[in-house]
Parts: sequence; C-alpha cells; structure tokens
Amino acid sequence: MGIQRLLVANRGEIALRVFRACRELGIRTVAVAPPDDRGSLHARSADETVGITSYLRSEEHIAAAKQTGADAIHPGYGFLAESPDFAAAVTAAGLRWVGPPADALAAGGDKLRAKRIARRAGVPVVREGGPDELGFPLVIKAAAGGGGRGMRIVRRPGELEQAFAAAQREAKAAFGDDRLFCERYVERPRHVEIQLLGDANGVVALGERECSVQRRHQKVLEESPSVALDDELRGRMSEAAVSFAEAIGYRSAGTAEFMLDGRDFFFLELNGRIQVEHPVTELVTGVDLVRAQLRIAQGETGLVTDCDLEGSAVEVRLYAEDPRTFLPQTGTISLLRLPEGIRVDAGVAEGDEVGTAYDPLIAKLIAYGTTRDEALDRLAAALAETEVEGVVTNLEFLRWLVDHPALRAGRTTTAFLTEYPPLSAPPLALPEGAWAGGFRLNLAAPPPAAPPDPEVASHDHPSGEQSTLTAPMPGTVIRLLVRAGDKVKQRQPLVVLEAMKMETPVVSPYEAVVRAVHVSEGDRVAGGALLVELEE
Repeated sequence: MGIQRLLVANRGEIALRVFRACRELGIRTVAVAPPDDRGSLHARSADETVGITSYLRSEEHIAAAKQTGADAIHPGYGFLAESPDFAAAVTAAGLRWVGPPADALAAGGDKLRAKRIARRAGVPVVREGGPDELGFPLVIKAAAGGGGRGMRIVRRPGELEQAFAAAQREAKAAFGDDRLFCERYVERPRHVEIQLLGDANGVVALGERECSVQRRHQKVLEESPSVALDDELRGRMSEAAVSFAEAIGYRSAGTAEFMLDGRDFFFLELNGRIQVEHPVTELVTGVDLVRAQLRIAQGETGLVTDCDLEGSAVEVRLYAEDPRTFLPQTGTISLLRLPEGIRVDAGVAEGDEVGTAYDPLIAKLIAYGTTRDEALDRLAAALAETEVEGVVTNLEFLRWLVDHPALRAGRTTTAFLTEYPPLSAPPLALPEGAWAGGFRLNLAAPPPAAPPDPEVASHDHPSGEQSTLTAPMPGTVIRLLVRAGDKVKQRQPLVVLEAMKMETPVVSPYEAVVRAVHVSEGDRVAGGALLVELEE
C-alpha cells in the first residue's frame, strides 16, 4: 500500500516543495511549526498543521505523525534530515522514512568515517590530520555536518585556537555534535557534486552540478551540467560517487560532493538527503527527485536506469541578506514580485516576516535553456523583473553575478567572490588565454582566500576621536570578550554574534582602548545596534 498521509519535518521552501509532489501523487500533507513559525507559508499550505516546540525534537515529529494519522515522514534538508537516530526512530514507530536507511546515514554522515569508507572503495579523498602534520593553510570541519557550519579556514598558527573554539560552538549548535577534524586546504578548487538515486536494485548517478560560487562556505549559484566536465571526467566522478554510495548501502536521493582541481577530484562528503539545488538536475534530466524519493519509500524500484543531460539549468538563491557582506537581514516583506517564465521555488509570501531564527532564504530562481548562455540570459531577465521590498536582499548581487563576464566564461572556483568582490566593477577584459572550455588552466590570480566572511562593518581610523562598533546584522550576543578600559589590538575580536546558527565576530578595526560596552551575553540585538565604543 502506498503512502496516504505524509508529515514534513521541516519548514520553508523545501516543505512546500514536498507538499507539491504529494499533491501530484494524491498524498495528504501535514506541516509542523513551533510558536515562532506558526504563521509561516508552509504552515498555511498543508492539509493540516500541528504545533511543536522545536524542529530539532525528533519525538515531537513522530508524535505529530501519530496524532494526525500520517504514515510517513519526509525530513527535507537541514534540521534532522541526516540524523540516523531520527531515521531509526521513525522506522521503529512503524512509519515510513522517506530517506536513506539509518545505517547509511550513520556511515555517510560522519565525515571521518566516510573518508575511511571512501578510501576502501578506491575513492580519492583529501588528506586529514593534525595541524603539525598538515601545515598551513588548513580547514577545520565539523565531523557531523556541513553547509558551512562548524567550518573555518586557518592560514597561520596564531589563528588556530580561536578558530577551533568558534567552529566547535557552531557545530554543537547546528548538529548537536562538536567533533572537529582538520584537512589540507586546497586553493581555488571547483565544487562539483554528483546526484545519486538508489533503490533496492542499486544506485545510479544522474549527472553533476557545479556549485563553486559560494559565500560564507554556502552555495549561491548552481548549474548543471558543469562546463569543467567532459564525458570521461564525468564518468570517473560518477563511478566514484556510485562506488561510495553502494559501499554504505545507500537508498533514496543523495549527493556526493567533490572538490575538482584540474582533472583531479577528491571526495568531500555524502549528503544523505534532497539538496537545495536539486531543481537544476530535475530540469536537465526530467527526473522528479522528490517524487522518486516518495516512490522509493513505497518500495518501488527501477525508477531510473539511465540518464542523459539535456540542455542547461542555472539556479540562484534569493536571500534576505546584505548584498555585499552576505550577513542575514530581517524585516517584513511588504512587496514580493517573483518572475514568470522560469521555475520559482518560494518559501515565503508577501506580508511574511523574515526573522533571525531560521535560514533567510526567500526563493530559488531556476532557469532552463538549450544552451548555458540561453539559461543564463533567461535567469538574468527573470532577476530583472524580480522585486522585494521591506527587507534587504541579495537581489542586486545576483543580477551582478549572473552577468559577470568571468561567470559567463565558466571561470568559477570557490575563490570566485574573493577574486571578484561582490558588486565590484567587472574586468574590462579577462586575462589573455583565459580558459573558457572544458578544462581549467592554472591562471595567475590574486592570492586565494576564503569566500567573503565579513567580520565588521568598515570603520576609518578615528585619529584620536571616539568610534563606535555596531551590529552588522540582527542576532544574539553569544560571547563578550572585552570590558571597559581594555586595550585591544587591530582585528582583535570584541563581540561574537550568532544568527542562523552561524557565528560572526565583531573585531576592532585598529589599536584602541574600550571606552564602553553596551551589550551583555545573551542579548538579542538589531542590525545597527551599538555594541562597543572605542577611543585611542
């Protein structure tokens, strides 16, 4: 018997996306929402909505499913989506779990364990180890999760202690697990991932997505196929992804993420869930990945046996965030005009409020074309007709990005937004011999660095005058590192703010003395709120 009623243990656009697939399959839907999210669009859109206290409490989702007579749970992405304990608890409660088996989640979700399995399966991985063994630069990562949370790039030994402490707090808040590990940092790679779909007959690869343009270690633009892959390289990466997935007994939709450096690639992690960027794969393959998840959960097999990529698709994420610093913003959306003629997966509606408790994603805009240029042109036209008022968004940045000549030429790496700062003037001409075909050349470039992760709003030296530091975003003060009278050095952290489970340190722009501190740990502050006063 198929699924009759499904609860989505998530919110926002992914909950709405699952509801849409359920309606197409005749499945009734149940939403959940805590008190601070009860008025959200997903809570208004399901057949039934149940109140919970937190999206992170697995027992509440199961109780809500039992209460409403739901016979299946879809976890979406984020929150508990990759929790093997949640998957096991859902199954033990006699409900269908729309995702991979708990054992596969446990094997693939722990990055250190996943690296060991990958090596045994012959899949190349980046070397990990201690700072003394790896040297610098290195990257600190959370063992239990991804999405940029619990991740820090460290270039000098003096940065290590502070980076470890911040990454550990962030990982604990996001995943409930503060285990970290260090890995060699690869400069200027591409980020390419392979979409997988597994059922009882085995695992198939559904092509790749290029996700190199990132801010704060999170993706901004995704496309399929990648201009960096030819048939031979695509085949090798797909084979590696399938080998790892089969080694852990994977089922349902999932994604194997890789770093690509020239024609060498390294396995990063397996995301045991649907990805935010899954629509670009759906558009070039014709496979509805969410419907496939639901049908696999019902025991169906042989949904996809072969896959060709036709045309090109590009997705951008419209966020409530500053278009230069990428720091999250809050407000009530007084006007929302989303484009027609392309696919739009929205998570909010006009009149909704964007707060600090959840991801500030407003909508995903996805354009398809028979060629990459056509897809980008359609996306640029769609962005031109998009309007949002009432909250600051990255719309201006997205328009700049989609028209950028380096992006149009296919020259994207994870350092793109360092080499081309957001909203900067585009180059008059790309360097001579710039690669724009199927392979990446090692071009001369500015010293690579992490994508922008701003620490303070800009402040000029005060020349003996008092200066103030304000909150660059709304958030919560989680650490106060100075008191009035303290002497501080340039770029010394003074206050650490948290929003969306990401930490942002506010640092001193110069050597100074702390004249006054206006916040305490635990305070919730608005963007622009006075934090610290400095004087020479």
